Amino acid sequence: MSALIQQLHKLISEEFLDDEDEAYRGELLPGLLADELAALAAQVPTAALPQDIEELLRYSKGLTFGWLEEVRFDAFSDFGRLGLFLACVELTHDGAGNYWVLNINQAGQWGAVFYVCHDPQVIVKQADNLLDFLMQLQEYGRLKSASRFDEVYERLSSKIWQERATHTGLMKAAVLVASTDTVLRQFAAQQSSDFLIADLRTESATQGFAYHKFFKNRQLQINKHELEPIWAFEPPPPSWFSRLLGR
Repeated sequence: MSALIQQLHKLISEEFLDDEDEAYRGELLPGLLADELAALAAQVPTAALPQDIEELLRYSKGLTFGWLEEVRFDAFSDFGRLGLFLACVELTHDGAGNYWVLNINQAGQWGAVFYVCHDPQVIVKQADNLLDFLMQLQEYGRLKSASRFDEVYERLSSKIWQERATHTGLMKAAVLVASTDTVLRQFAAQQSSDFLIADLRTESATQGFAYHKFFKNRQLQINKHELEPIWAFEPPPPSWFSRLLGR
């Protein structure tokens, strides 16, 4: 039995209390059939599912969990159309337009989970992978506001938004072409010098960034690293007020 299925069992075997002190448990959703697995694999860049993911999906396509209702492992998302992710799975949402999305890179690897919030407009790294995300759900059920899940959802996303003017989480490609980080340096060299780069890898000190400026104009270019959670954004043109001040 894979680590993912073992964690799934731990999650559904425990009883939790919601904010009204009502007890709840997670419940498994049925697994996928062979033709459903094939259709899902066809949406992955490599047209194949990792072995542990395929095993998980055969066993269960997700679970119900408290106020999140369903957490799904098979819900491919439209976020790829926005340029934020080349391919991804929409794991769950809060019913208010905010989503937890699992990134799938061009090598077909199922990687980190990101909280994509629309109000405020920020992206925050939630978990290193699906297993970590399931463990965070269990921790949230136990600890509520003291959990990593709640920290991202309730506090870190707001903090990133409030500090967006002074701590953007973004660096210019022109600066990063001199980085000692090979991955960053090579990626930056492929971008226009004025592009702004966000790095949300595990080793990065940046946990998230505000993306509001880049979606006011959908014509702006967004480039995603093929393998890593690194983005390059075309900077928006200066506002009329900035142009008036000569900035």
